[in-house]
Amino acid sequence: MSGSEPGHRIESVATVYEGWGRLLLATLRTPDGSRITRQVEDHGDAVGVLPYDAARGTVLLVRQSRPPLIFRGEIESVYEVLAGRIDPGEDAESSARREAVEECGVTLGTLALVGHFFSMPAVSTERLSLYLAPYSLADRTSDGGGLAHDHEDIEVIEMRLDDLWAMGMPALADMKTAMLVLALRERLAAQAWPPVD
Repeated sequence: MSGSEPGHRIESVATVYEGWGRLLLATLRTPDGSRITRQVEDHGDAVGVLPYDAARGTVLLVRQSRPPLIFRGEIESVYEVLAGRIDPGEDAESSARREAVEECGVTLGTLALVGHFFSMPAVSTERLSLYLAPYSLADRTSDGGGLAHDHEDIEVIEMRLDDLWAMGMPALADMKTAMLVLALRERLAAQAWPPVD
């Protein structure tokens, strides 16, 4: 492993915990010769997708219990785009399509890449690939809800775009969701949504 910041060099990495992800303790040498330690959370890369139906004026969002929010004493669930970790051997688009079926019961065709983003570069190695994806009612092939053996218990919400816009950014506490909603709004504005009859 090499340092990712000019002048910093990783001397050693110890695994503190390994499970779904890994918690690492990295020892670095700074440009002035000091030795420091930093925690690094590593669970691989992930995807996030916002399916939208411009013709019907809807999007698909999900809600599920999030233990970190419960731990904080916050609300138990927030509106989120469908998302998940990229499994070994998968590319980002394959993972996005798999997650869409598992979580929302929707089969996606075109995926429009919004970008690749580091979700929390001070702490985590995770890089998120974010997509917008058109869908239609015919693409809803199952109820979704996530994998039963993972106890995901995902609530699938088909929301009208007008209601989403009315909610505003404060209601979208999840950052990847807020980013994709802004990207969708920009895309639809360029296409003059809603369509004129």
